[in-house]
Amino acid sequence: MMKDLNIQWHPGFVAAMNLEFEENRSDLVYEKEYNLNTKPLEIDLLVIKKDPNVQIVNEIGKIFRGHNIIEYKSPDDEFDVDTFYKASAYGCLYKAAGETVNEREADDITISLIRDTKPEGLFRYFAQHEIKTENPYPGIYYVMGAVLFPTQIIVGKELKQTSHAWLKALSDKMQKQEMRELLERIGGLSRKYDKELADSVLEVSIRANKQIIEEMRGDESMCDALLEIMRPEVEKITKEIAKESEKKGKEKGKEEALAKVILQLNQKGFGSKEIADMLDKEEEEIEAVLTGKEPVLA
Repeated sequence: MMKDLNIQWHPGFVAAMNLEFEENRSDLVYEKEYNLNTKPLEIDLLVIKKDPNVQIVNEIGKIFRGHNIIEYKSPDDEFDVDTFYKASAYGCLYKAAGETVNEREADDITISLIRDTKPEGLFRYFAQHEIKTENPYPGIYYVMGAVLFPTQIIVGKELKQTSHAWLKALSDKMQKQEMRELLERIGGLSRKYDKELADSVLEVSIRANKQIIEEMRGDESMCDALLEIMRPEVEKITKEIAKESEKKGKEKGKEEALAKVILQLNQKGFGSKEIADMLDKEEEEIEAVLTGKEPVLA
């Protein structure tokens, strides 16, 4: 199966981190793609504690101080010794960017680096240079030397599924059971904002693990659960199409918009049968749009 090279990992990561820290959401400020200066240097995610004394419930946040720099690497991104020191440099630039001298104290800044798989080359470098690490929780490693700021490396694959389902979903090697548990977790969400965040995570997960979706098509209960989760989004898009078509007053506009929705759903990992069920159309009609035989759908 051809690999999807257009997966937008970072929006899914920001949503996953928001869900990870759900219990402390009101205590934190999220600054995604935080600019370090006027040049294109950006921190993937900056998390600021409103009250420095607040204790973060999630294990990932146990190391947190007042200002917390988080760098995320997708499964295909390099994560080597230079990546490690670059994150430290971000910490230095952030510390020096305060409005007054030492406004941001070094011991009030932390750095977290996250990737699905363990950067084995980096850990070999640590061993060769006698840089010690501690592993207080599964998948979480504290770097005890060669750092100016408290630093942790988070390995998604090693995190506990029960505690970190959102981050573990940002993988291109999910297991069927993990996808099942993710869908069950999403199905149990009640708040609109949480559902929107979870949808961002799910979209990344589906696109990165299309083979799992293919396997699930034979599992009627899981397929139904996936369709049920996506149905509100489809209904929202359908309403937008109807509104736009009414404004234009053209049937052709409606047809083109509907075809666009079909292509968008297919990009998210849905096949012609699932799309046909969601849009109440015949599977042959959906397939015609997906193969380019029919540019619009009546």
